[in-house]
Amino acid sequence: MSVREEFDEWAASGRDRGMEDRHWHTAKYALARMPVEAGDVVLDLGCGSGYAGRALRETKNAGRIYGLDGSPEMTRNAAGYTDYSSVGYVVGDFGSLPFATDSIDHVWSMEAFYYAADPHHTLEEIARVLRPGGTVYCAVDYYEENVHSHEWQESISVEMTRWDRAQYREAFREAGLHVAEQDNLPNHEIEIPPESEFPTDNWDTRQAMLERYREFGTLLTVGVAP
Repeated sequence: MSVREEFDEWAASGRDRGMEDRHWHTAKYALARMPVEAGDVVLDLGCGSGYAGRALRETKNAGRIYGLDGSPEMTRNAAGYTDYSSVGYVVGDFGSLPFATDSIDHVWSMEAFYYAADPHHTLEEIARVLRPGGTVYCAVDYYEENVHSHEWQESISVEMTRWDRAQYREAFREAGLHVAEQDNLPNHEIEIPPESEFPTDNWDTRQAMLERYREFGTLLTVGVAP
């Protein structure tokens, strides 16, 4: 199954809203760090329901926001959720971004980058479209150090790339981006039941759940275009 087919199904079944609810726990902290100024142009890469673009419009007054997704159904849903004329959506491929060189001020991607067929080339495309001094904020929960995410590949037909922290930094640099920051954002909003309630349907031990959400959380890598 292709990325388009997989996520068209997710959108049709309403899973896009569920993704938004889960991602927001850590996404809001990463979005708050983005140095977006009034009037800036932002690309939301793998936009899903479009929540990040709407948040940047509301909190930072970004000028123009493009949400790009490989799923037509995702972009259709996102447009239906969005009331801002300055926020638009396009169906596109991570390997060939439909934007001119030096035309984007900031790129945001949450839980989407690892679906890229060629992640190295995707970073090259991001570097191409960013203006000098522009930033890319790449947030993922699926990465090597987060051992609790490794099994996710078994539940999705699309092949995913699982890099470790060092591989993200190296790939950013190979694409010509300066690595400005790399951080783990803990998820403090997921409720951790008391020890007496374990094992649960999803967790054998409370310690494993604590590790997944409070220690590993979301890996954020920030790049800056020279």
